Amino acid sequence: MKRIAVLTMGFALLLVLCGACNDHEGEGGTGTVQGYVRLVHHPDDDYNLNVDTMVAAKTDVFIVYGNEAFYGDDVETDPNGMYRFEYLTPGVYTVFSYSTLATGEKVAVAESVTLERGKVAEVPTIYIHDGKSYGTSVITGKVWAVYYHNTSPRGEGWAYEHRVYLRKLGDIYHQDDVRVGLDGVFAFQKVLPGSYEVITYTQDFNEVPSPCIDTVTVGADEIFQMEPDTTYRIQIQV
Repeated sequence: MKRIAVLTMGFALLLVLCGACNDHEGEGGTGTVQGYVRLVHHPDDDYNLNVDTMVAAKTDVFIVYGNEAFYGDDVETDPNGMYRFEYLTPGVYTVFSYSTLATGEKVAVAESVTLERGKVAEVPTIYIHDGKSYGTSVITGKVWAVYYHNTSPRGEGWAYEHRVYLRKLGDIYHQDDVRVGLDGVFAFQKVLPGSYEVITYTQDFNEVPSPCIDTVTVGADEIFQMEPDTTYRIQIQV
């Protein structure tokens, strides 16, 4: 009985030593990889790129062991947006979650960390979108109006409440429209990178409208300010 007991203890010790010698990323260690997922929210009607974030609770998070082609495990974030992968061996780990674009397409947002033996590796916060947010850029400009009654001028000033349209270059229909503010400013928000036509309308003395069109190209995370010399100067019959 004693001989059997010794053999059993030796076998258990061998398993522990083998686990300690494991030099591949994966389960069976004493390390932890953890972090947070935040959902990006773009405020409306503030004419800037300041973003707010909220907790991404009950969101799936995946982990890749080393350079493996497939993820090794997945967990769901808690009410605070936190996730944790435990009992991992030392090595490099990639953590990702899915962000949904305005088009409905899902893209992986990933961060990588190096885990030391028995330590806790903190992953940089992962920021995702839920498909309701579009781009992160703004196109802004101004409209100045000269007011007429028949052919007689009745004053001029910023074209408050005048409508401006945004159309993707090459499209037939506009994708957004806004009204000019008290200071003459209009702004299209949540714009994806690309080329657009900014359109407003002027009137002749017979109140026939004709378009005023300017083409702009906007990048990502940009406030595109239309140059002062492209400020729209329109005519409105009152």
